[in-house]
Amino acid sequence: MTLRIYNTLSRRTETFEPIEPGHVRMYVCGMTIYDLCHIGHARMMMAFDVVQRWLRVSGYRVTYVRNITDIDDKIIKRALERGITLRALTDEMTAAMHEDVARLGIEPPTVEPRATAYVPQMLSLIERLQDRGLAYQAENGDVNYAVRKFAGYGKLSGKSLDDLRAGERVAVASDKNDPLDFVLWKSAKPDEPAEAQWPSPFGPGRPGWHIECSAMSCATLGETFDIHGGGADLQFPHHENEIAQSEGASGQPLARFWMHNGFVRVDNEKMSKSLGNFFTIREVLQKYDPETVRFFMVRTHYRSPLNYSDVHLDDARAALKRLYTALSLVPAPAAVEDIDWTQPYAQRFRAAMDDDFGTPEAVSVLFDLASDINRTRDPALAMLLRLLGGALGLLQADPATYLQGGGAAVGGLDEAAIQAQIAARTQAKLAKNFPEADRIRHDLLAQGIVLKDGPAGTSWERI
Repeated sequence: MTLRIYNTLSRRTETFEPIEPGHVRMYVCGMTIYDLCHIGHARMMMAFDVVQRWLRVSGYRVTYVRNITDIDDKIIKRALERGITLRALTDEMTAAMHEDVARLGIEPPTVEPRATAYVPQMLSLIERLQDRGLAYQAENGDVNYAVRKFAGYGKLSGKSLDDLRAGERVAVASDKNDPLDFVLWKSAKPDEPAEAQWPSPFGPGRPGWHIECSAMSCATLGETFDIHGGGADLQFPHHENEIAQSEGASGQPLARFWMHNGFVRVDNEKMSKSLGNFFTIREVLQKYDPETVRFFMVRTHYRSPLNYSDVHLDDARAALKRLYTALSLVPAPAAVEDIDWTQPYAQRFRAAMDDDFGTPEAVSVLFDLASDINRTRDPALAMLLRLLGGALGLLQADPATYLQGGGAAVGGLDEAAIQAQIAARTQAKLAKNFPEADRIRHDLLAQGIVLKDGPAGTSWERI
């Protein structure tokens, strides 16, 4: 079966073929890194973790770019409140994000650009827009995008300019020719720290949020790439504005497929800080083991709302134990095999995943497999259950260990095993095999082990 993906841009499910045969280039809007990540952030990163895993299972090479926004109004405000530099804040929160998502088994992206490293590319893009008559500098020094001069504005969100203007509730800002125009470059303000200001042809200042992603995606993947993803809340205005900027400058489509994951709801109400009903990843992991949280997210389709509640997480934990119980009935194989895609269960699993990453149906195949294992004790079926689960980042722990600890001891590494991994990482670094060194660090993080490099060597601690 051919992979088909729902394309937000066309509003239909389409057959997927990458621009470059065998190679998928995907950009996903990442975190604005001023605080700990919450469960909504985890849902977005989990959705596209499953996407990139399945693309690789399907035989594609994947270049997955997920950015870090490390300059923003909220970042400046939080750094000033804490009395630390912007870099100190964003480094701290980036490290915390890496720890949290690794525990959930979310694999790192191929490239993780930070916005502040791409300011020259942003300025170049703004100058191109200005040369094409799509950008103008206002009296206050800001550079704005002239929305009405881009003919395709609204094609992603389905919003027309007239409808947007009719919904305006504020007067036209004196620094904009039209209230719908958005900022590309923000002129420096007197109360902002010097580290939040860059020199530019437009005067000192900093980039607007939207231009950051346009510059980073095009710099890392090219002016047209295969998939652009993010949360449903980014469809408008962020992604709409990215299209206007990128396509206005290049004249080429930015991405062929646009994918958006659904919102997280808490007891059927949208999660938000203003309502006080949001939870950080760390808070959730104090109560539930990481694989339960992963399973809870994966068994809901990425485009559907995810209803967060203790009841649903408790149910996910019980369901996951049923799968591990089936695996515990059969001795572990001596060697791991490849998936036999001619096997009926595997065929059903693949059909589900090839239909817009249909994880609910794929998970149902896992339970059908488990029922068959309970009846037959067939080692081949147990191997298949583990392999198909692995395609979703599930069922890779030792069954006895998982069931004994209720999932709390998913890693279960003793000190000798940890030291062996540290030694292997050290050898990889000496051989300049940095991808392997990063992989070992990530694998240990996923098992609750944080490595700390220092002058005396590498130390570790459990989290």
